[in-house]
Amino acid sequence: MQSVEYFHKIIVSLTLQKISHFFTKIVLIQLRANFLHIVLSAIFLTVGTSALWAQETPKSVTVPQEKNDTNKPLIPKTEEEAIKSADSTVKVPDTVKRSKSALDGEVHRVAKDYEELNQETKELTLYNEAELYYKDIELKAGIIKMNYEKNEVYAGRIKDSLGNYTQMPYFKQGTNVVEADSIHFNTVTKKARVWNSRTDQGEFRVKGEITKKENDSVYFIKGARFTTSKNIDDPEYYFYTDKIKLVPNKKVVVGFTNMVIADVPTPVALPFAFFPMTDEAESGFIVPTFGENNRQGYFLQNGGYYFALSDYYDLTVLGDYFTNGSYGLRFQSSYAKRYRFSGNVNLRFENTVQSERGFPDYARSRQYNIQWSHNQDAKANPNSRFAASVNLGSSQYYRQSQNLANIGASLNNTLQSSISYSKTFQTVPQINFSLSATHSQNTNTEVINMTLPTLQASVDRIFPFAPADAPKKGFIKNLNLQYNLRGENRITTTDSLFFKPEMFRDARSGLQHSIPLSTNFKVFKYFSVSAGTNYQETWVMNTVERFYNTNTNEDDIRDIKGFDSYRTYNFSSSIGTTIYGTFNFGEDKKVQAIRHVVRPAVSYSYTPAFDQYWDTYQLDAAGNYRDYTRFENGLFGAPGNNFANNIGLSVNNTFEAKVRNDDETAEEPKKIMLLNNLNLATTYNIAADSLAWSPLRITAGTNLLNQKMNINFGTTLDPYAIDNNGNRIDLYNIDNGGSLFRMTSANFTVNYSVSSKDGKTGKGKDGDSQTARNGGREDDLFGTAVDLSDRRQSMFDEDEDADAEDKTGGTFFNAKLPWDLRFAYSLTYSNANRQSKITGNSIMVSGNIDLTPRWKMGFSSGYDFVQQGVTFTQLRFERDLLSWRMDFNWVPFGDNTYWGFFIGIKSSVLSDIKYDKRQVPDRVLGN
Repeated sequence: MQSVEYFHKIIVSLTLQKISHFFTKIVLIQLRANFLHIVLSAIFLTVGTSALWAQETPKSVTVPQEKNDTNKPLIPKTEEEAIKSADSTVKVPDTVKRSKSALDGEVHRVAKDYEELNQETKELTLYNEAELYYKDIELKAGIIKMNYEKNEVYAGRIKDSLGNYTQMPYFKQGTNVVEADSIHFNTVTKKARVWNSRTDQGEFRVKGEITKKENDSVYFIKGARFTTSKNIDDPEYYFYTDKIKLVPNKKVVVGFTNMVIADVPTPVALPFAFFPMTDEAESGFIVPTFGENNRQGYFLQNGGYYFALSDYYDLTVLGDYFTNGSYGLRFQSSYAKRYRFSGNVNLRFENTVQSERGFPDYARSRQYNIQWSHNQDAKANPNSRFAASVNLGSSQYYRQSQNLANIGASLNNTLQSSISYSKTFQTVPQINFSLSATHSQNTNTEVINMTLPTLQASVDRIFPFAPADAPKKGFIKNLNLQYNLRGENRITTTDSLFFKPEMFRDARSGLQHSIPLSTNFKVFKYFSVSAGTNYQETWVMNTVERFYNTNTNEDDIRDIKGFDSYRTYNFSSSIGTTIYGTFNFGEDKKVQAIRHVVRPAVSYSYTPAFDQYWDTYQLDAAGNYRDYTRFENGLFGAPGNNFANNIGLSVNNTFEAKVRNDDETAEEPKKIMLLNNLNLATTYNIAADSLAWSPLRITAGTNLLNQKMNINFGTTLDPYAIDNNGNRIDLYNIDNGGSLFRMTSANFTVNYSVSSKDGKTGKGKDGDSQTARNGGREDDLFGTAVDLSDRRQSMFDEDEDADAEDKTGGTFFNAKLPWDLRFAYSLTYSNANRQSKITGNSIMVSGNIDLTPRWKMGFSSGYDFVQQGVTFTQLRFERDLLSWRMDFNWVPFGDNTYWGFFIGIKSSVLSDIKYDKRQVPDRVLGN
């Protein structure tokens, strides 16, 4: 009989083997396929061998006895009993010492029906829901058998009461999982066979008919299939290869490989392939998209190369080429360091040619765009922070790019950027410091404003008359002051001069110091009073001089370089209170009460005239003169020469109703907001000799229909009349034969969003990153953006599960059709010069509906009642094909006419397996 001691040594030696990870590639695309189950089977089956001896006190079980074998022994309870039962006639000499176990972890085993040790067949059996656990290794199977005489281990399925196979072998170590129909392994020769193995490796699922381990360095797989489908046993597509030879950590050699869709082989095949193996990200080619454009001819777009530079950053280089000579280049890089920072950089350039040289419509356009986003982790440094959000480039890039179909970005007329560094010095008082560079670009006028850089510093509030740990109450103790510093170097240029030396020629620089002094306190218990004064000193490096030019007979201006400064101050105060009023109608009424909250406030501000900074100059040959200040067009404005002594009046109102709750379990009535705000504000200038009252501004807003409809209203009412030229005159409108107020403008907006999902508000798709980044709307009222370089974007949510019965999309929802709808209406009225005209009147609508669990349709459209035309319209259709997706986008009319059809695999690993056909909008270039 083979000794237990010898068998134990084999177990220990095998449990210390290392696991290798393997990867394979199919066709020309990087496919990661891990054959971990081949090696892991050796470990967990060996662990199964040692399970009997690893526990000193395994659980006691009752083993059913067969009728024809009444002498079958029970399972031993301890290791000593197992040694005695191995050979009851042989006494182990006292001089023999057992080797110490090398297992460094506790082993657990479980079997629902029984655990059996057969001395005649030298076989251990765990039956029905057999489980073995050792450290991070987990093995489950219907049956596990180990023959310690032949050094063989077997794990397999069992049949249920209906004769169907259940409880397939399942092995897990860490995040690696292997499933198979059965496994056979020899502990001495290290050879193994695995039938119908299944494993997940990244986005891939791999199934092999027979896997054979020849030795520690060579593996063979017969009938292997690779797919990203969730159903590995019945995938909608897969790659099939008849044979694979694998050398761990070195190479993979495959035979004929064929792509199969719906169990039908396709022409996509490769006769053989050789792939080096690695467990790190790899560089590789990106397959371009082929198509045709009306003005640029045939093209190859979004082809290039991916560089896996390190674990912290990468680089993607993409390019476009058109047969008429147009081309484009894009560089994209993402970087991240855990708990420190993350970000991405996009550099894009396009050289677009229209028509042919010599033709009247020939034009050439060079457009570029630079984007950079950097975010610092909050845990990296609590006292300093660096952030960047850059989006600059040619003003016409989003309108003329051949690689974008982003209507939201093209309609937006502003590009903005900001790079900033801030630091907080933990002193007493605290000091804050920041340095930033900003950029604002109007894509219509092509005017660019930049600050390179902006310096800001401030000293925290100082309460000179209150101890640091004492409550600050009253006029004196609440008296506080600050110090703020702001410095700018501002550049104003145009698109054509950007990044050229001329852009720095008219740069303006300056510093502004401000010291605000303020306090707040209560009077008569219910009135809150605040008062403050602000002193400002401004230093500038650029001033102007205006004069009458006798040569041109026009007024002229001269820039003067050099240091200059001015000082200003003002005073302001306000007093306000809050008044609560409740109108009770009775608890038996549907509306039990209405609550009205009024917040009136009166403010006073005083600003003297700073005439010392003003001069006069001759305006024309007739001897007319005009006042001006040399600080006009300055960075921080100019000192005023008008004395202002204003009293401000404002009233804020809110209305809330208490309504009986129909829910019998509710103890309190419901509260419904009737009017979120009703604000009235105006000012009166005591120092003005005429037109002392400013127009009255009234705004109101509320939410209706369970907060799904948002309504806002605003109007401006002028108490003064106007003359025949439309100028305000010092005569009240009511004294001029009119009403008390003259409405000069009004605006009204309604936004409504609703969804069928549990009565919740429909919010639509998440905003496209590029549209939101460019300042556009994040909903789909202007349609959804199409990223032509990555068509895996979907109308389906990632966590949206289709009906379990709809595996092919053939079933319907019956009467239930999930949907969402967004509605926006805007009305603008103008009457400043008695024109009484509707200047804006438009409506926009967008929505999505699920025709079936895997069919979605969406639309975006609108109508402009002033221009009497349909606004941007887009129709969207998408089909979820499980591992694939298919969509069709169509803009039927307008300047952005477009259609595109796409079908491809969702997985990023196989994103190059696709069919993409589209007709992009004609980009008309200026000469």
